[in-house]
Amino acid sequence: MLHHVQLACPPGSEAALRGFYGGVLGLAEIPKPPALAVRGGCWFRGHGIELHLGVEADFRPARKAHPGLLVADLDGWARRLTEAGYPVAFDDDFPGMRRFYSEDPHGNRLEFLEPLP
Repeated sequence: MLHHVQLACPPGSEAALRGFYGGVLGLAEIPKPPALAVRGGCWFRGHGIELHLGVEADFRPARKAHPGLLVADLDGWARRLTEAGYPVAFDDDFPGMRRFYSEDPHGNRLEFLEPLP
């Protein structure tokens, strides 16, 4: 069983993270333990997932590695991201699934998937 996925973020990017993961994706920010909170970053939970965004001094976005987020109403998620100004690239190469790729404000790749009926 998977507890969470961690993505890296640049120092000082918490406001952008909250706007995207909290605002656009609708995840709830959860408190980090005090010993970890001093390191910066944010943690989010919702829609059956938990994502941790950790500060990396020499940050480079994950362009290939990514979390695969299983969602309902894939088209609704695509619309939500597009309306917020984020890219949506559908890909039909995963048998039994509909999916698209997007990215967070720092260029980390995100995959959204929905099983075919």
